Amino acid sequence: MVTAVGVLAGAGLAGAAPAGAAPAGRRIAPGVTYRQFDVEGAAGTAHAHLLTVDLGDPRVRVDLLHPGAVAARDTVSRLADSAGAVAGVNGDFFNITETQHPGVEATGAPVGPAVANGQVLKAAVPAGQRFGPALPPGTTTEEVFGVGTDRRARLDRLTLAGSVTTPEGRLPLGGLNQYALPQDSVGAFTERWGGASRARAVCGTDTQRSAPCTADTREVTVSGDRVVSVSDTPGSGSVPVGSTVLLGREEGARQLRELSPGDAVTVAHTLVAATSGVPYAFAVGGFPVLRHGRSLPGLDDAASAVRTVVGFRGGGRHLLILALDGAAAYRSGLTVAEEADTMRELGAFDAFNLDGGGSTELVARDGDATAVTVRNHPSGGAERPVPNGIGVFSAA
Repeated sequence: MVTAVGVLAGAGLAGAAPAGAAPAGRRIAPGVTYRQFDVEGAAGTAHAHLLTVDLGDPRVRVDLLHPGAVAARDTVSRLADSAGAVAGVNGDFFNITETQHPGVEATGAPVGPAVANGQVLKAAVPAGQRFGPALPPGTTTEEVFGVGTDRRARLDRLTLAGSVTTPEGRLPLGGLNQYALPQDSVGAFTERWGGASRARAVCGTDTQRSAPCTADTREVTVSGDRVVSVSDTPGSGSVPVGSTVLLGREEGARQLRELSPGDAVTVAHTLVAATSGVPYAFAVGGFPVLRHGRSLPGLDDAASAVRTVVGFRGGGRHLLILALDGAAAYRSGLTVAEEADTMRELGAFDAFNLDGGGSTELVARDGDATAVTVRNHPSGGAERPVPNGIGVFSAA
């Protein structure tokens, strides 16, 4: 049951409020409103913070918030302010820890595909390598929520299509700026990856994230369509603009060992949409919970948590962006199934789950402010740096 309230996000809760009072449905910018309400779940009362975004308003748009590199993190408030967004929430699940692989650094890179300002940033890791709750049956790590160049929101899958052309023939490309590559594959890392080590990309297997790292690796750097260097170990440091680092594991490593400095090599890659014929202006990973007004079968109805979810109605013209409060009084949260029910009650036709727990955060400007404030209480007590988010932009 959804109960509307118009009180301060932190009023009556333990700890100081993170933002000012917000009456129900208050307009914070042209085409953007913010409100709060309670939701009764099996584990108790959850408190929700909701942005409604009118993409039918030509002054409004959404895009991916990110720190400029795939393997990097920052807080949602800093990401929003640096981009000039009037509001935003956290995005995809990400490579947050590497306790199973001593000596290997966590990259902070997200799980799923990512598109920002119409530019492909990365592809999805194998299903066994993801972080986050179990995927609903029939879904994959390639699932995205996105907005097309037609300014309509949709759910889709974005699959990597790519190749490496060498003097010996053409090799399939198995990864693009990913913290985990499929077994026996060759992956590509571009300047969009950032400076993080690529060692994590050859750890685990397609079905087990904690499996050991393979030592059967080969790295080849290509610049100007020529091999300029080779190595038997994954490297680190930023990839120069215009260059590509190819990293192979197992069979992929064997194939790359056929290459030597001076060999002609071209690399091509793109993300192919499963359903949309309209290019994506923006896309972020996660998993669907509501399609065509119905909850996906098999959604978890046992584990309650603080969650972030985005949905849409009106043919993809009207967005609903919801984040639960992580204050102690509300930290029990909702199950994924309850989350889907809540979005349906709010009128969403489709909905998509994003990272939750300590990552859940919603920010918005207040009045004529030039910076955002945090509207919910992050459950960890402070903002958690995240790899990406959804930014809402509105021109006065």
